[in-house]
Amino acid sequence: MARKTGSHSEITGPRIRAAALGLFARYGYAAVSMRQIAAEVGVQAGALYLYTPDKESLLFDLLKSHMDDLIAAWDAEAAGKAPIERLEAFVRFHIRFNLERPDAVFLSYMELRNLGPENFAAIEALRRDYEDRLETILRAGQETGAISAPDTKLATLAIIAMLTGVNTWYREGGRLSRDKVGDIYWDMVRKAVSA
Repeated sequence: MARKTGSHSEITGPRIRAAALGLFARYGYAAVSMRQIAAEVGVQAGALYLYTPDKESLLFDLLKSHMDDLIAAWDAEAAGKAPIERLEAFVRFHIRFNLERPDAVFLSYMELRNLGPENFAAIEALRRDYEDRLETILRAGQETGAISAPDTKLATLAIIAMLTGVNTWYREGGRLSRDKVGDIYWDMVRKAVSA
């Protein structure tokens, strides 16, 4: 099949991913067809297969890209040297990063179940990789006596769940600014693991 006039792979590929992300987040993965994605982009349905082998591969690409971006952004974050400073940086980073990507966060939690075993395992490994970064901070804090957590793995999962939960209720222009939310959540996390 010939490409539509004016179609460019470096433009169309990202448009397909953006359309799929929006449609999957709005209607759910199972309810969205490849034809709907194609219509949203303005291409023939068959053209999608020039960019992805199937719908699950498209979902996997979206979830993997989100996790890769999350991990790379955290690794590039200028965090303080002391564990408590790194923990504060992590709290504020996680909220800020995820509030800027609500559809990707929604998919990461609600549509993971639609991946086959191999793709599921790959995304779970990336999640563990990210979680390990927080757990490393908590363990380092325990070693210095600045942080107290009876079980660092459980504390890691609880903190990430609490921080990610901001996406379910936060609305831009609402009662609290993003910075104020960061302040409040940092205070709660700090108190939860204070030595």
